[in-house]
Amino acid sequence: MNSTYKSDQFLAVVQANKGIIYKVANSYCKDAEDRKDLVQEIIVQLWKSFDNYNERFAYSTWIYKIALNVSISSFRRESRRKEVNGPITDSILFFEDQSEDGREEEISLLQKFIQELRELERALMLLYLDEKSYKEIAEIVGISETNVATKISRIKKILKQKFEQYNRG
Repeated sequence: MNSTYKSDQFLAVVQANKGIIYKVANSYCKDAEDRKDLVQEIIVQLWKSFDNYNERFAYSTWIYKIALNVSISSFRRESRRKEVNGPITDSILFFEDQSEDGREEEISLLQKFIQELRELERALMLLYLDEKSYKEIAEIVGISETNVATKISRIKKILKQKFEQYNRG
């Protein structure tokens, strides 16, 4: 594949799926500058692995898998660095796209509660909320469909309890 064609094809794939990249980055980074860095790192890793793309998977599956792996690795590195350098501040991630039907507070709470989950749980919920099938989720995160179903069920219970505690408190 010639270099120009490869570049054009890669740019088209990234452009068509940029929402996935930003969604994953938003889920793993609170700070806008860190999100920009993470997006760049994801795109670099996508470029590096573009020649190895397996056509039996959808581009979106491939992008989710790489974006989540890069994000989780980055999150872990950053968490270790912050443990050494001091406490993590507890700011809440707000997305620019807010619901217009009066559910902004619920959406913000859900985002906050998801942000508090462990890396794998966060990835599972991100994919679940993006209406990916259990089969797609299993392919992306590398666990069985049964394990996906079990973990998502447990996560939903955890989130429900957090909402109940919030509403009581």
